[in-house]
Amino acid sequence: MSERGGIVVLDFGGQYTQLIARRIREQQVFSAILPCTASVEQIRKYEPAGIVLSGGPNSVYDKDAPPCDSSVLSLGVPVLGICYGLQWMTHTLGGRVERASRREYGRTELSVKNGSALFAGLPQKLRIWNSHGDHVMALPAGFHVTGETGNAVSAAEDPIRKLYAVQFHPEVRHTDCGSDMLRNFVFEICHAKPLWSGAAFIAETVESIRQRHLCVERWSGFGGRGCAGAPRHRQPSHKHLRGQRAAPEERISRHFGIASRPDGFESHRCRRGGPLPRTSKRRDGPGNQAQANRRGVYRCI
Repeated sequence: MSERGGIVVLDFGGQYTQLIARRIREQQVFSAILPCTASVEQIRKYEPAGIVLSGGPNSVYDKDAPPCDSSVLSLGVPVLGICYGLQWMTHTLGGRVERASRREYGRTELSVKNGSALFAGLPQKLRIWNSHGDHVMALPAGFHVTGETGNAVSAAEDPIRKLYAVQFHPEVRHTDCGSDMLRNFVFEICHAKPLWSGAAFIAETVESIRQRHLCVERWSGFGGRGCAGAPRHRQPSHKHLRGQRAAPEERISRHFGIASRPDGFESHRCRRGGPLPRTSKRRDGPGNQAQANRRGVYRCI
């Protein structure tokens, strides 16, 4: 599994940043999320085939607008700006962004024009999802419009410098053919290779956790103890206990938005409760077990 040659997503604080990364991973291409303040050196470590600039809640003219090194636009790899990413790119390169008299939020229709590679193979009319209060009023030199709504410029590009941008959100399901747009960017523009596997990622991550013995066993109310080298063998199941949690590989799968689950994993669980020491008959009753549950007794495997 390769984490080189993927896509780096620079996060400007947008609510859909994780979703952008997930959509790229669904193409079996690795994606890494870095803060927009990441240095060029940090970005280069991933040897990315392309960069995505996420959306964000700020205006480019805000005093506390998130900063980003403008050198990311001249690294020689394609860059796709999404929503705020388009506005930041425009503002940084000498275009003009202004507060809109009418905020665009929700679905509207996009008219595709000028044969952009980003929209290759897609209809000329698409329903898209907007969420922005600023508009691009003048594009930087070298850019041309590739899509517009009845209210504003909605897509633009400078293919010579490998800079592409959209005002809407292709990563959400409300946008028609949004995944196809991202696929065009990843494969047709960035020429990335599908070398990343969600199943392999889960397997490697779970095995890494096991190898490092990152497991803590805590017994509250009985003196307390911790261990950094818990045994790797499967512990007995206590299905009668409450508060069962999903296995590590299942939690990792949900966190990173990976639907596939490899076979062959043991069902290791972290459960609330656990067998109490049998020191007297009074401690073995269900009431004492419930009391231990309330105290927060855990056995993590």
